[in-house]
Amino acid sequence: MPGDKSISHRALILAALAEGNSSIQGAGDGADVRSTAAIVAALGAEVERLRDDGRIVDYRVVSPGVDGLREPRETLDCGNSGTSLRLFAGLLAGMPFRATLDGDESLRRRPVARIIEPLRAMGAELSARSNDSLPPLTVSGRTPLRAIDVTTSVPSAQVKSAILLAALRAEGRSTVRESVGTRDHTERMLRARGVPVERQSDEGSGEGVAWSLTGGLRVRAVDERIPGDVSAAAFWLVAAAIHPDAELTVRSVGVNPTRRAVIDLLRRMGARIEETPLLARADQADGDSGEPMADLRVRSSRLEAIEIAPAEVAASIDEIPVLCLAATQAAGTTVIRGAGELRKKESDRIAGIATGLAALGAHVQVEGDDLHISGEARLNGAPADSLDDHRLAMTFAVAGLLADGETAVMGADSATISYPGFLADLEGVRA
Repeated sequence: MPGDKSISHRALILAALAEGNSSIQGAGDGADVRSTAAIVAALGAEVERLRDDGRIVDYRVVSPGVDGLREPRETLDCGNSGTSLRLFAGLLAGMPFRATLDGDESLRRRPVARIIEPLRAMGAELSARSNDSLPPLTVSGRTPLRAIDVTTSVPSAQVKSAILLAALRAEGRSTVRESVGTRDHTERMLRARGVPVERQSDEGSGEGVAWSLTGGLRVRAVDERIPGDVSAAAFWLVAAAIHPDAELTVRSVGVNPTRRAVIDLLRRMGARIEETPLLARADQADGDSGEPMADLRVRSSRLEAIEIAPAEVAASIDEIPVLCLAATQAAGTTVIRGAGELRKKESDRIAGIATGLAALGAHVQVEGDDLHISGEARLNGAPADSLDDHRLAMTFAVAGLLADGETAVMGADSATISYPGFLADLEGVRA
């Protein structure tokens, strides 16, 4: 399994802010994480690859600390990584220099207004093309920034994390409020590095959460081991659950409560998933990320249709495509509500998943931002276009395990964005 992509990004970025040596073991080695590592180096930290096996990599980062980072000589290339662009925007907002973040054609279609507005309110200057809506994004930072109390316009861990990273360089206490709690890796990892981050229920918004930290505290260098990526594990959980004769064990998967929604949703559908908890990372050496892990064993299952509410979509946003595949094999009609954020990913994932699964024989109806998926479909091999979106590519490849005949996934190589070695692992499972 590749190391968790979300945690790998954050480990590298926080290592850049911390003075001294940081060791990162088992990071994901996809193209997105490599983009983050290259940007950390461009800002003046020494980044060394110590070991890799094609799926994971160990890094040693030696940083001069936040006050020693330098203005980059060239545009910072985020590649296809929206996480890199948004989180570095937050970091750069508190730096006394100017930098531009850019990426590939897909990234240039990703919205940036939602991070420009709060970072401007904190005192940084930001500009982007198309009336400040699309990359490239130029950030002229300021030290210190102003503290802020802000409610995010849409639930987004990336936007929240950008604001929290900027808040490290602000005078006073900053608070980020979310209508629905999103993944909390940044908060856990800051705590592990000596920065208190306070969590409170946001009484005015039902399921809402508020996160607060006080600026001016130093981020401490630590050694960290990255858990396996639950978003990558989801493909194998679905593959085994929908296959008529399968049993798979996926080891050392991160099961953070804010990331495990895909496991719980599949269980609600009837997937037979056994979970063996491993020692929580917080219980190990000082400075670890506090991320719980487990081995997951899944067997062929009889799935039933469910309804996935908007809050559950937000909690499983990266896994919705493969959950749609699971729904094609469930008894009844699965309804996924409020999935509009999927249109702003590497592709329009609502359109992409509907078209691709329909090409394979599934019945998917799109009503606004809702998906209605009829179950117990007989899938037939056919060409399926991933739109060069890694999560669609892997979803259609897993569908090919079940489909009659040959399935040709266009843009299958995009899987390396998040899961290098996926196609080789797929062949191993198929054998």
